[in-house]
This record gives sequence, C-alpha cells and structure tokens, in this order.
Amino acid sequence: MRPPEHPLLDCRPEVAASLAEGRPVVALESTIISHGMPWPQNVETALAVEAAVRAGGAVPATIAVIDGRLRAGLSTAQIERLGRAGQEREQVLKASRRDLPFLLAGVTPQALGATTVAATMIIAALAGIRVFATGGIGGVHRGAAASFDISADLQELARTEVAVVCAGPKAILDIGLTLEYLETHGVPVIGYRCDALPAFYSRDSGCAVDWRLDEPAAIARVMQAKWALGLGGGLLIANPIPAEFALPREAVDRAIDAALADAAQQGIAGKAVTPFLLDRVNRLTGGDSLAANIQLVLNNARLAAAVAVAFALR
Repeated sequence: MRPPEHPLLDCRPEVAASLAEGRPVVALESTIISHGMPWPQNVETALAVEAAVRAGGAVPATIAVIDGRLRAGLSTAQIERLGRAGQEREQVLKASRRDLPFLLAGVTPQALGATTVAATMIIAALAGIRVFATGGIGGVHRGAAASFDISADLQELARTEVAVVCAGPKAILDIGLTLEYLETHGVPVIGYRCDALPAFYSRDSGCAVDWRLDEPAAIARVMQAKWALGLGGGLLIANPIPAEFALPREAVDRAIDAALADAAQQGIAGKAVTPFLLDRVNRLTGGDSLAANIQLVLNNARLAAAVAVAFALR
C-alpha cells in the first residue's frame, strides 16, 4: 500500500499515478548526475537510465531536492539543471540523511540537493517506491579503523524498506568490512546470478554473497516475505557489471591505490572523498572506469525494472 502523501514531497504526476495504481516504479539517485560523472555524460547517462527503466516496463523516478522540496521524478530540464550545476560543485549539495532538514529549511547556500543512496532511499520510501537502482553503494572506507569513515548508506539499508540494485560497493572501499557491517545489521545481500559480491568495475570481489537468486520473481518474493514478517530495512541486490565492460581487478586496484595516495597528500576528506577518487581513477584508467560506470548503472536499471515489475505482480 502506498503511504499517504507527504507535505514536503512532490511526486511527478506520472510517478504519482503509477504508485496509486500499483504499477512498478524504480527510484534513481541524483549524485551520479551532479558528482559522479562529468558533463555531458552525466545528463546523457541519467536520461539513458530512465529510458532503460521504461523499456523494462517500469516508471523511472529520479530523486533530488530542488528549491526546498523533495522530488520523486524529475523533468528533463531539472536533470539538466542538476548536471550543469554539478560542474560547479558548490552549487549542488551532496545530500545524505543528515543534510535533508537543512535543504528543506532553506538555510543552505545551495538550492539543489543531489541525493546519495541513503537520501534517495528515504525519499523513495516516503513516496512508496520499493525498488531503487544505483551504480554502487557507499560502505566502509579503507583505513576506517583509524578514520571511522563509514557511509550512511549502510545504516540506511539497515533501517529503510527499499531494495537497492547495485554493482556492489564502490571499488574504492573495503569490501570485506562493508559486508561485515551489513551482516551485523541484518541486511540481506543477494547475488543476482552470481556467488561472489561484485566490486563495481569488476565482477568478483573475492567475497561471497549471502544468497544467490537467478530470477527477479524470486527476489520479489523475498522482499515481500521480509517486509511481511516485520523485518524492517532494505535488501542489497548485487548485479555484476556485464563481462564485456568489466575492468581487470588488478588494474583497478593499482589506480585506486594511486588515487588514495593523492587524496591523502591533498588532505581530501569527508563527503569529498568519493567524487575525488572516482574522478582520479577515471583519469588513471584513461576513461575506462567512466565507460564501465555508465554500463553498470544501465545494467542495474534493467534489473531493477524487472524486480519492480515482479514485485508489483505479487
């Protein structure tokens, strides 16, 4: 059942109508537009991802905070606004759970908030959207034993009832510790047609998933059973990047090590770390990581649409 309308939330009419009629909707995040990719690939990819969701039989709902309102479903003009403003990072706030009240209160210098995985899950749940496609989730950063740098995405997965389709944690993270955190908080990690957790640009991190499921309908049944039991929180659906677009783990690891050293030397910290590392890895791989990123998020959108369709038919 769709939750009641929230006074701070604007759903695009197509999204609202689909939710009211019980038709499948897929949430999409917006930091990939403002902070994850350069112009114009950011907008081109966002529109291509929406098209992939539609081709799979679901309605896309790209999520952001615009002019003091939570938005579930953006127009092309709003996506372009995020994409252009994102080239000047100070114009768009990278918004996680802690930032949403400040954007809504109008006390930030930015009128635009691009939502992380955590914030997208919150807004999707408010709208009644149960399936969300992203590229990769945040997690436990390398060196977290000293820095305590752990993404709010993980805690959101533990508390918010949304299924997240991704290509695994971002490769810049400590994937083993990220899995341990998810296990501690009872978040199921499902491998879609795979036994090992993918590592974003690569298909195999060397870490096993909790469960392997090979059909979207099976994933939808698990979602229904989990929430029917009152076991709150989300699910992580790990979908490996297609083999033809995957990068060798060794090459990715070398680029990440160099990018981490650059970040440490320049004193990059906090929410600036991930955009810096993704940009630096892209430069170090000669653009290969950006091409892989585009393909994996398209692949995730297709699977998310299939899961949303199956869940709507339950």
